[in-house]
Amino acid sequence: MRIFLKIIFLLFVYNFSFSQAKKVRIENLQNFDKQKLHFGYYLGINQYNFKIDYKQNPEYSTQMIEQLGLNIGLVGDLRISEYLNLRFEPGLHTNKGSIKFNERSNFTKESDTLRSVKSTYVHLPILLKFSSKRIDNFRPYLLGGISSSFNLSSNQNSPEDNKNDVFRLKTFNLYYELGFGIDFYFQYFKFSPSIRGLFSLKNELVPDNDINSPWTGNLDRLRTRGIFINFTFH
Repeated sequence: MRIFLKIIFLLFVYNFSFSQAKKVRIENLQNFDKQKLHFGYYLGINQYNFKIDYKQNPEYSTQMIEQLGLNIGLVGDLRISEYLNLRFEPGLHTNKGSIKFNERSNFTKESDTLRSVKSTYVHLPILLKFSSKRIDNFRPYLLGGISSSFNLSSNQNSPEDNKNDVFRLKTFNLYYELGFGIDFYFQYFKFSPSIRGLFSLKNELVPDNDINSPWTGNLDRLRTRGIFINFTFH
């Protein structure tokens, strides 16, 4: 979040200083937003977590150890009206975190408390972009929509489970997404940093084969929560 705010601030200062130096207000890419269809690409970072629901009040806690991951993808933007656009942003998201099962009485070794969760998502969001009126070379906007993903590292069909150090998740998932950003219009391209929250609509947990498993026996549902910071270039 701090990185995102710093970049926005520096870009604002740059554009403001440039305008002052020219002493003439110049609007870059004046007809860019009038295009019916345009394309771009994005690079970014992500952080995934889980909302954990239990079958009954847990005797021991379970927590996610988060790490930053990477996003890369394409953008297709369809103009619906002056202030509304439909966007398709297919991409590849990678992340590696861990789930910590704080000490259970029947764990025999310390390594039983930690399970790696590696994720490689093919991410497919369809979003509506609500833009404000353009102000010089800036234009804030809101984003919202639905998305699906295929986790290529889910281990859903693996016969092994946590007894063999394999934590399993479902491959296919659905989400809703909400976010905001700012379009910056430069002389030759438009730059659009944004921040977005992602919220799963499905239970992703694949329980262990043993219904009394110390790892998943008391877990009812796992649902992804995520935050993305993307830098889009058009």
